[in-house]
Amino acid sequence: MMTWINRTFPNVIQLGWSSDLGWGTAIYQTLYMTFVSAIIGGLLGLIFGFGLVLFAEDGILANKPIYWILDKIVSVFRAIPFIILLAFIMPFTNFLVHTTIGVNAALVPLSLGVFPFYARQVQNALVSVDDGIIEAAQSFGATTFEIIFKVYFRESLADLIRVSTVTLISLVGLTAMAGAIGSGGLGNIAISVGYSRFEADITFVATLLIVIFIFIIQFVGDFLAKVSSHK
Repeated sequence: MMTWINRTFPNVIQLGWSSDLGWGTAIYQTLYMTFVSAIIGGLLGLIFGFGLVLFAEDGILANKPIYWILDKIVSVFRAIPFIILLAFIMPFTNFLVHTTIGVNAALVPLSLGVFPFYARQVQNALVSVDDGIIEAAQSFGATTFEIIFKVYFRESLADLIRVSTVTLISLVGLTAMAGAIGSGGLGNIAISVGYSRFEADITFVATLLIVIFIFIIQFVGDFLAKVSSHK
């Protein structure tokens, strides 16, 4: 078995595990970029997503100017292709983390790239909440805070988990794209090492690992959504 592996994936074995371009390092960088930017971008997405629902014309905090501002910010950032966003915000990235390359630099465009997508997903999940439930909560004197957490969150929890899963999967793809221009991770291994050096076995294994990550995220997300929908 080991003989077959060494013969079929010689460059994969040679790359090693713990070097700067090793597989362990690349896996860690991909997970780091995915989950840290998911937290940052996810929080921004939740804030904007809830804002788009609460400040909408028929929202419980209806405010047309605030809704217009939030909507336009989300629309503008969502309209910019990620590869262009990477270059466009380089001065801002350099200002925040004092570099434009590496995993920490990638967190800035990844967070800004994923938050508008997630904000729209959150908005769609929240608008599916029955208006009758919200009106009933208001009639019982529920505060805005209580409506947000006891009505919107509780009633849309399964949908929020599903859209979070979709967003995480999208984010893994963005980390691969960021890696292709030097931020590190499996995308960097696949393109900068495997593709550039014509070492197809490296590109294959890096791609396979990314697919495995996506399947794991999808499985966990589907499980959590199923469990929450039965509560």
